[in-house]
Amino acid sequence: MPGKAWFDVAPSAARLTNSLRDIGYDFPTAVADIVDNSVAAGALRVEVMIEFAGSKTRVYIADDGRGMSPGALLEGLRLGTRRSYKTGDLGRYGLGLKTASLSQCRSVAVISRSTPDVVRTSARVLDLDVVEEWDQWIVIDPGADPDIARARQWLAEGTGTVVLWRNLDRVLPEKRPEGGWARRRLEALATKTAEHLGIVFHRFLEGVGGRTPLVITVNGQKVRAWNPFAPDEDCLSELPAQRFEIAAGDVSGHVDLRRFILPSRDRFSSPSEFERLSGPLNWNRQQGLYVYRADRLVQWGGWSAIRGIDEHTKMARASLDFSTDLDSAFNINVAKMRVSLPAQLRQMLEVPVNELCGYANDAYRKSARVKAKPLPLDLSASADVRSATQAATTTGLALRAAAMQSGEWAAWQRIAATLRKDAPEIAQSLGLEP
Repeated sequence: MPGKAWFDVAPSAARLTNSLRDIGYDFPTAVADIVDNSVAAGALRVEVMIEFAGSKTRVYIADDGRGMSPGALLEGLRLGTRRSYKTGDLGRYGLGLKTASLSQCRSVAVISRSTPDVVRTSARVLDLDVVEEWDQWIVIDPGADPDIARARQWLAEGTGTVVLWRNLDRVLPEKRPEGGWARRRLEALATKTAEHLGIVFHRFLEGVGGRTPLVITVNGQKVRAWNPFAPDEDCLSELPAQRFEIAAGDVSGHVDLRRFILPSRDRFSSPSEFERLSGPLNWNRQQGLYVYRADRLVQWGGWSAIRGIDEHTKMARASLDFSTDLDSAFNINVAKMRVSLPAQLRQMLEVPVNELCGYANDAYRKSARVKAKPLPLDLSASADVRSATQAATTTGLALRAAAMQSGEWAAWQRIAATLRKDAPEIAQSLGLEP
């Protein structure tokens, strides 16, 4: 800035870090942000270990990814990492490791190994007590530390990274951290964390897109993927997919929409699976848009102000996929758990979303009418027959959608009425019952 005086006014590290602790994470979302780094590092296995030990309770998050060199490890603990993110990277702001960890604890250690042929690990610790004492963003060498020595042993077989949280002041009560309430809280958090990871990383756990399936464990228990669209259900219906072009400043990209109507309770494969697919928010609040960024679920539940939640549309769910190129358009937050739909996209979504909810409403009312006389279930039917039935139902939905979009709804109603009268079996297979 030639010709002008300038001044370097560094922020107070102590005050800044305390502010960043309240950025909006809870325990499961903080763990998920660390897992993002593992996925970005090419990990095939991530182990989350929540070990209750009163005031010495520890959380380990270990992966078998590429690991980090000593220089990259130190850079990774910088507030606002100096690195660029490629298209598809789950990182965004260079804050996640620090803000996610410090939202739950006062001390975070990172231990990493990047050399597959040589057992050489690096370890650094970011401790808020040290930061506050010096009022500087200081990272320290842990020296001889039994917890970190244990992490180094896990990396003896290959590359990877271990993140260690200690002094969990935001997780355990300040008084009586050794008590039974604290233990039960940790156990509940472990269950909730496994559930959350199964939701947000379900595509990675399932191996969608030809990738090798990711394995995540929490306290030794394998996390089960929770796919909100119940792809294994025979009576699932899907409307035609759509793609929208979005521009944000100098960047443009596409957004993909897929729309599903899940089966009613009496058409689900089992009562237990129906309850499982209701999700953590239950059916009414689980309806709506599921927004994915680079295959990672970042927001779900509700219709993003396009329409309201309705009991009659509770089986309607839709996926909305965008790439990291459109981050600025979606205004994704630091915790990667909330987005804002661009205004132009919201307008484009009104018709297909209302169309989906119209079909879901029809399916709900139809189910209510036949509940007293459930359709006979042929348990001997082959997979081919069930597949053909599902395809016919999907075809019927596609025809209705085409009629609505082309402005020929009245003509379609006349055609449907004729089919119900002259060819009732075909009408039934297409889902055209009155």
